[in-house]
Amino acid sequence: MKGDDMTVEEMYNNEYEFEDDEDDDSDWDPSAVSDHNNVVEIPKWFCINCTWPNIGHDFHCDLCGEHRESGILQRGFLASSLHPTEQGLAQNGADVAVALQDPSLQSIGSDNRTAIGFDERMLLHEEVVQKSHPHPERSDRLRAIAASLAATGRCYPIPPREITREELLMVHSLENIEAVELTSQVFSSYFTSDTYANQNSARAARLAAGLCFDLAAAIFSGSVKNGFALVRPPGHHAGVKQAMGFCLHNNAAIAALAAQNAGAKKVLIIDWDVHHGNGTQEIFDKNKSVLYISLHRHEGGMFYPGTGSAYEVGTMGAEGYCVNVPWSRGGVGDNDYVFAFQQVVLPIVSEFDPDFTIISAGFDAARGDPLGRCDITPSGYAQMTQMCSDISGGKLLVILEGGYNLRSISSSATAVIKVLLGENPRHSMEQVIPTKSGLRTVLEVLEVQLNYWPSLKSKLSKLQSDWGLYALHDKKQVKKKKRRAKQLPIWWKLGRKRLLYRLWCKKLS
Repeated sequence: MKGDDMTVEEMYNNEYEFEDDEDDDSDWDPSAVSDHNNVVEIPKWFCINCTWPNIGHDFHCDLCGEHRESGILQRGFLASSLHPTEQGLAQNGADVAVALQDPSLQSIGSDNRTAIGFDERMLLHEEVVQKSHPHPERSDRLRAIAASLAATGRCYPIPPREITREELLMVHSLENIEAVELTSQVFSSYFTSDTYANQNSARAARLAAGLCFDLAAAIFSGSVKNGFALVRPPGHHAGVKQAMGFCLHNNAAIAALAAQNAGAKKVLIIDWDVHHGNGTQEIFDKNKSVLYISLHRHEGGMFYPGTGSAYEVGTMGAEGYCVNVPWSRGGVGDNDYVFAFQQVVLPIVSEFDPDFTIISAGFDAARGDPLGRCDITPSGYAQMTQMCSDISGGKLLVILEGGYNLRSISSSATAVIKVLLGENPRHSMEQVIPTKSGLRTVLEVLEVQLNYWPSLKSKLSKLQSDWGLYALHDKKQVKKKKRRAKQLPIWWKLGRKRLLYRLWCKKLS
């Protein structure tokens, strides 16, 4: 059977054999094709903002719309997404980042300042092996945030320090520490298929952990008001023994124990990264002095790393000191997160009454993130930070975790830091109505955690009594969408425009 008589599916599955061509092609020279006038190379470029692969000569990313020569590394989210970088701007993002360590700021009184932890040597942690797609956890993440923050000039930089082995042993096993250290002797290595290291990674991880340790101690002692750890590699997936999920050492866990070393009796960790912090949960699973609360995509264990169901509550007498809010789908936005804070997080935190608060601040649940695919806005992050600002007498440390869209991560981190500096969020979100799936998740968590936190009883009873109101609101939205869908001519459904009809109805659903 001739190849031109076959379907594409038949060719792909090799269901039939091609007949040999009569012409002999043994002397065919592939190199000669490149010189042919009719052969055109189609350029491929990766978006500087979201790393999406783009084909062709277009100047804007097909996924996020960012200009291929955007100045986001020089000006952060303040740079135009539609136009190339302005002439005269520094081309090296590290130059802007170094401004965060301006020694002249050290003379400013610090007891009422927001401290920031950063060191440019963390930019050297990079994937060495060139693969078909850039790694999402890249140094440009810090450059974009640093460029956005450089304009504020109001953060107090703390001197960087590498954490000691003795301090790491408070959290990690010797096996983990030695495995990370070993990477400094190897040009390129991997802990897992997505967790890379190069010769500079071990130092970067020690610097990140050291900055978090010192920030926690400084905040708890009152040397500074609060702080933001602009660090990488991230940490919340790193457990006692293993490095995974882009994480080498667990920065939040190290900061929690540093605060306890400084005198804190009870520490709260709120993790709003879109992925569950399985490492942090493992480390404190049996510890009643640390309350771990995570809000993350779960989807029945189908979303990475698969842990973090509502029924994982802690073990060995520490039941209730692990609280998971596992979203059942993507696309979760401001309303669901703020609602969960109001109904679950704040009531439990009030009863726990911590001395120190840490936020594992991943920004991969932000709108536009290619991995998280959720919908939190900078205003949503600012609102959640504001809700945490009065906990523990304001002793609050925010630690960067994930987030892989440079524009989203830089605008969101800046919104959080502005709240730390004392600015109020522009939009108040006191009265919010969650989605039906978000409400179901919150109810499930309340039913589980009611066994350990008596204060939740009134919240659960009220929500259950109001369920009809929320469900009615959701039904009204559905009916409204259906009415809008009926505006399309009904014959489109059966005619040549049936595909467009289906796409339109799907968009409204």
